[in-house]
Amino acid sequence: MSATTLTISSVRARAVVAPISRPVKNAFGVIEAAPLVLIDVSTDQGITGRSYIFAYARLTLKPLVLLIEEIGRDLTGRAIAPFDLMAAMDAKFRLLGWQGLVGMAVSGLDMAFWDALGGAAGQPLVTLLGGSPRPIPAYDSYGVVDPKADAKDLKRSLDQGFKGIKIKGGDGDAVNDERVVRGVRELIGPDIALMIDFNQSLDPAEATRRIERLAPYDLHWIEEPVPQENLLGHAKVREMSPTPIQAGENWWFPRGFAEAIAVGASDFIMPDLMKCGGVTGWLRIAGQAEAASIPMSSHLFAEASSHMLAVTPTAHWLEVLDLARAILGEPIEIVDGAVTARGPGLGLDWNEAAVTKYLV
Repeated sequence: MSATTLTISSVRARAVVAPISRPVKNAFGVIEAAPLVLIDVSTDQGITGRSYIFAYARLTLKPLVLLIEEIGRDLTGRAIAPFDLMAAMDAKFRLLGWQGLVGMAVSGLDMAFWDALGGAAGQPLVTLLGGSPRPIPAYDSYGVVDPKADAKDLKRSLDQGFKGIKIKGGDGDAVNDERVVRGVRELIGPDIALMIDFNQSLDPAEATRRIERLAPYDLHWIEEPVPQENLLGHAKVREMSPTPIQAGENWWFPRGFAEAIAVGASDFIMPDLMKCGGVTGWLRIAGQAEAASIPMSSHLFAEASSHMLAVTPTAHWLEVLDLARAILGEPIEIVDGAVTARGPGLGLDWNEAAVTKYLV
């Protein structure tokens, strides 16, 4: 069977709220469970392309389901050629704009299209893209932690072989951030990469002060210290920072990264497959990162990101925040602190009993 002969016959989207192993607290609240939208693109050859997106809040689930299925109806009968379909969706939404729910829907569909092509070829997506599955170094991603109360979980991450730990900051004052960072550094030792994510919660002046205060603890990066759209603010913080700045999970599509790179907004970048344009967008961003010699990591979606980082010239770290484990037939596997891509396609298969249980 030739993957190029696949034609879209229908698109289905389902909303679930999946349990997660530990709550994720950040500067703006707590994520107690994962609101996900599961996407199934059926084709005339009997191949189904799958992907999922993270809705962040329950209130966006129904709008996303409706939007994805409506876009899918417009694309029914089209050949699965992701670059062509991305151009068609760009034309459809050019006047409305790409950000927000539209961008999430388009990116989720793109991932499902590529998954279908991999399924038709009987190959992992990474192989279809010209690469090979390989272990991608991963870090375990936490929310706000307490070094004493969460010591058992943090030690478990080390036992799994993780060579990096990320925690959240910005939910309190600078004194509290330093207390937490100092405690975690003492717990994990000097050889484990420690990152802190401020989730856009600071202004440039306060970010600069806090970064200076945290510098003695050898942080691997400071993530999103200021609002994502404040590119000049990011650049100013980066200029003053003794620690590398990481950003990108909230920059939309390749154009957003081009603008950020042009102003020197960060030392590292970390596209989110759900916001950067899926696989198609990621490939274009990876070329930008290579040209600018910027290390590139992933945000969420470890199942798909393990494929993409394996074909990214400046691949850096893969984030593990295992939001979909409860509804997957084969969740990701951590081996010596790394994740290796599986197929066919993205290697996604729903646990339908769990999907039914958590359906909303």
